[in-house]
Amino acid sequence: MDRLRVAGGVPLLGSVAVSGSKNAALPIMAASILADGPCTLAGLPAVTDVETMAQLLEALGLDVQQTGGNTLCIATVDPCPTTAPYELVQRMRASFCVLGPLLARRGRAVVSLPGGCNIGTRPVDLHLEGLAALGAVIRLDRGYVVAEAPRLRGATIDLRGPMGSTVTGTANVMAAACLAEGTTVIRGAAAEPEIVDLGHFLISAGARIDGLGTDAIEIRGVESLYGTQHRVIPDRIEAGTLLLAAAIATGTVSVEGARADHLTSVLEALAEAGVDVARGDDRITVHASDGPKAIDVIARPYPGIPTDLQAQFMALLSLADGSSTICDDVFPKRFLHAAELRRLGARIEQRAGTARVDGVYRLSGAKVVATDLRSGAALVLAGLAARGETIVGGLEHLDRGYDDLAAKLAALGANIQRESPALDAASALDSTTGIIPLRARSASEGLGVTTPKTLARASG
Repeated sequence: MDRLRVAGGVPLLGSVAVSGSKNAALPIMAASILADGPCTLAGLPAVTDVETMAQLLEALGLDVQQTGGNTLCIATVDPCPTTAPYELVQRMRASFCVLGPLLARRGRAVVSLPGGCNIGTRPVDLHLEGLAALGAVIRLDRGYVVAEAPRLRGATIDLRGPMGSTVTGTANVMAAACLAEGTTVIRGAAAEPEIVDLGHFLISAGARIDGLGTDAIEIRGVESLYGTQHRVIPDRIEAGTLLLAAAIATGTVSVEGARADHLTSVLEALAEAGVDVARGDDRITVHASDGPKAIDVIARPYPGIPTDLQAQFMALLSLADGSSTICDDVFPKRFLHAAELRRLGARIEQRAGTARVDGVYRLSGAKVVATDLRSGAALVLAGLAARGETIVGGLEHLDRGYDDLAAKLAALGANIQRESPALDAASALDSTTGIIPLRARSASEGLGVTTPKTLARASG
């Protein structure tokens, strides 16, 4: 198993480009099932979740070709397969986004109940209720959702759940409704930028959609969608992680390509914590010279602070002057990272869905293990500020959603290296340290998106 070795105490300085959004790319890739012609998707991040979705689409009869850089061309070559196998869907929850497109395009969808990060209960009831309202007959069979409908029909659907709107549920229902007969209105729709980006992709393929970015989306069904070209939006979670890295390690960092309008609540929280924030047309710059101030953070649906940045904020506030309170209204039990942060010296007390963080003067390096994607990022950030050396395991989680995060941090001056103990020492290991410098490794492997046809892992 690969692991990261982080030596803390080095300020970050410079600029770094944000990659394309994983959370936008995955439902857009799934929605390419709807199109009659090839869809070219640019700006995809080189992460294993994109690889998994490419494998899933190929299992469903689509051809996935890398056409250069971070671009994939996706086209249906066999319209018959309707089963999304457990072996692939279990790897990530976003695989479930093929359910709506498969059902609408092929009249039948058999999709395994999803897997992904262990961050709390995330039922798919609202997905199924929404598709059933469109006329699908749905049943569960040995761990698979089986949905059938000769032609979906428009309906008014409410997707509000106990934790707010469902993002992947909105993606599934909106994509399916594009080929439904009549008009569909989604009440309580997710307003996240990734849903807006999915909508723009569908519109470019001939869909008729109004209300993107609001809680009421109207879709007027069409007979068919055609092939199109689309570039995914920048990854606001990666951008936020890089900004928080600069805040915890101190220094001045510009994140190029980041959209401030997608990160309003995050930037406000950083400013409240004493970090200088400058918004540009195509970049966000932060400057931190001192430790952060204590603040209270509540993770909420967009436009609130994303739940996917809650763990990184906890890492930052573990060094704050004073006591902070962190709540997660999206996934109230998403605090598995707290135990690992405590191994580094953080003072965190959990009770009833809330974490109280009492800031300490410094953290101390230790061996820690990521329990999910965003906890991995939080542990890396904590390691940047910790005294001594932090070794982060569980990188298979981090690789799912970050496009070579360690290499980007190294480019900003961080003392961070990736160890691959299983590699042949004669071919890849440094003869003195036994460590592979990530920047050199990335240059030799390339950072393009990979597919099952290319096999090479671009994200490490």
